[in-house]
Amino acid sequence: MRIGLLGTGNVARALAHGWRAAGHDVLLGSRRPRERTDLGLPVAGLDETAAHAEALVNATPGAVSVELLHSIGAPALAGTLLIDVGVGLSDDFAELSHPNSSLGEQIQSAFPLTPVVKTLCTMDSTAMTAPESLDGPSTVFLSGDDAEAKRATGRLLTDLGWPPSSQLDIGGITTARGQEHFALLFMGIANGLGSHTFNIKVVTRSPARGLPSGRA
Repeated sequence: MRIGLLGTGNVARALAHGWRAAGHDVLLGSRRPRERTDLGLPVAGLDETAAHAEALVNATPGAVSVELLHSIGAPALAGTLLIDVGVGLSDDFAELSHPNSSLGEQIQSAFPLTPVVKTLCTMDSTAMTAPESLDGPSTVFLSGDDAEAKRATGRLLTDLGWPPSSQLDIGGITTARGQEHFALLFMGIANGLGSHTFNIKVVTRSPARGLPSGRA
């Protein structure tokens, strides 16, 4: 698959390397592509990257993502799967830029003809592309309104090492705010651990155990 990644930071580069290793054709998109020729990955302008992509990944700072996508234009994005991994944070990382919504929702609202899937924003770039390096299996979430877009995203997650058993579809794009709001807890956990490379796992009650007598 042809995958365009908007952004040239740690996340975009990690995902590009991961998908290229899985056999995909990747291209990084930058506002200043001539200044980003030292990344060991192909880089082009934003418009060229969007035109290249069968799947487009937003890995830009969440506070500017919608503006950047508008610079590409709705017609160029229409019908293209857009995987959003961004989170909008204030400059001091203390507050969300979309406290009563989410970046994923804002993108979907601004580009209604572009199916948006939110995923991978609850972990750092190392965990995104090397889940097997963690101490046991963990969970990656998917939010979006388009079922086929989520299935396609799930296949791309599998190519990064996330088996279907680790993928949890939590509903429509409005559930993206739960993923993004986890960023505040993520930073607290990172501070407590002294590391940003970790992930969470959703653990359910074993059916064999049942409920304690007298409790619902």
